[in-house]
Amino acid sequence: MLQWKGVFPAITTKFTVNDKLDIPAFLKGVDAQLDAGVHGIILGGSLGEASTLTDYEKEVLVKETVDFVQGRVPVVLTIAEQATRKAMKLVQEASDSGIAGFMVLPPMRYKSDDRETITYFTDIAQSTDLPIMIYNNPIDYKIMVTVDMFEELTKCDNILAVKDSTRDLNQLTKMKNRFGDRYKVFGGVDPLALESLVLGADGWVAGLVCAFPQETVAIYRLVQEGRIEEALKIYRWFFPLLELDIHPKLVQYIKLAEVATGIGTEYVRAPRLTLVGEERKHVLKVIEESLISRPELPVWDRQTVQ
Repeated sequence: MLQWKGVFPAITTKFTVNDKLDIPAFLKGVDAQLDAGVHGIILGGSLGEASTLTDYEKEVLVKETVDFVQGRVPVVLTIAEQATRKAMKLVQEASDSGIAGFMVLPPMRYKSDDRETITYFTDIAQSTDLPIMIYNNPIDYKIMVTVDMFEELTKCDNILAVKDSTRDLNQLTKMKNRFGDRYKVFGGVDPLALESLVLGADGWVAGLVCAFPQETVAIYRLVQEGRIEEALKIYRWFFPLLELDIHPKLVQYIKLAEVATGIGTEYVRAPRLTLVGEERKHVLKVIEESLISRPELPVWDRQTVQ
């Protein structure tokens, strides 16, 4: 059964220079995450350029990932659709694919009100027995899932977790105070990750983990062990990189970081374009300066429970 706990990378989708899925590069990235000890893999999120993928490409990514991971960690598929019917169809089709659960965004494009949003999530939840994480990101998607709305969603037994990208740390405490462990809460904003974990977040849906999996997992594990000062030292080094996650071009920025660490490619799908000029120089400078001062990480026994 899917355990909503730990580091779940929102994995990037790799493309060739000819705009085709680059499965070998994609699986190389997945392998780097597994080697670092992540606790789950999330496919087809914003960072995965889901809005530009065809349904067939999503099916290919699911199959390739599930086959490669072989149950070592759960694989979670993102559902981000405009129509409830389409979202339910995708959930139903993916439920027998080996996917362990879903991360569901509110309706795309249309700014649904509270009643519509709750109905949307409820209809999707009722179309599958698999567990669901709600992606709460009012900054980018303009719909806030409030604590009161989560109260109504408790009637859905398989809505079990939330990726909190509200950028309001009080939201995490409100969720824990109201619901205890009814909902597992994941920090969803990289430059607030340590703060979220220290406040009791159950996990971290991470972006820069795609390029720096070892450092991301180290911060999580150190916090779980109460070694806050050690986690803080790594986090302060990591912070300029983590800020790349909160920019409209986070996909290009993070993919450039993946190239720098040897586990990715830079190609993106239009309308995104690869970086050029001063912007590219600036991002490369952040990455290169961080690589020069990359910290030494603790070493854990591979048999240690993560």
